[in-house]
Amino acid sequence: MGRLLNFLSLCCLSMPVIAESICYGTTSKGRLENAVELPRSGKNFVTYSDVARLAGRTYVHSKVHDILLAAYADLAKSHPDKVYKYAETGLAAGGKFRPHKTHQNGLSVDFMTPMIDNTGKSVHLPTYPWNKFGYNIELDSNNQYDGLSIDYPAMAAHIVALHKQARAHGVGLWRVIFAPELQKGLFKTQYGGYLKQHVKFSKRRSWVRHDEHYHVDFAVPCRK
Repeated sequence: MGRLLNFLSLCCLSMPVIAESICYGTTSKGRLENAVELPRSGKNFVTYSDVARLAGRTYVHSKVHDILLAAYADLAKSHPDKVYKYAETGLAAGGKFRPHKTHQNGLSVDFMTPMIDNTGKSVHLPTYPWNKFGYNIELDSNNQYDGLSIDYPAMAAHIVALHKQARAHGVGLWRVIFAPELQKGLFKTQYGGYLKQHVKFSKRRSWVRHDEHYHVDFAVPCRK
């Protein structure tokens, strides 16, 4: 027994201790310590770009990291046929993150809008260097792109999962930015009532149209 305890003690001492992130300031003027990089992929999600990820553009606050992965795990059970793609988050040290006006303290995450093809299958928006990793995509007047349509139920389920996991982790979901004229599609889903009651959607038009992606800010206490 003594040898076993000594072995376990040595194992514990050799395991790295991951410190919780510390955010400073605001999403538009802040920084981050002890950031965590999001994984490249999971059972039902992928990064928007291996190149951008290697360039260090997918770091978040540790709580945001845990919330995102827990939400994806929930969706893998409740919506096993749906796939998701996350996009820009922020730098390891936070700070200015061009061309974004926010994403400075590890609490902002962009997600590419879930889509379905003409057979109803869940698919990703294409994200390549030549379309600015998806950010240069513009949906047409029918809210479609190259034969793909917005998967409102999948997107609504994702936002609900993020909100529930944020609360489970003792923090909150501050706001969601998505093109105001497209939000009604979310409210028409089975999650519409929950979204209207619990989630704050920005009603103002952003400096860039948020149709190919939606921006989520989490409410985590930060130092000044």
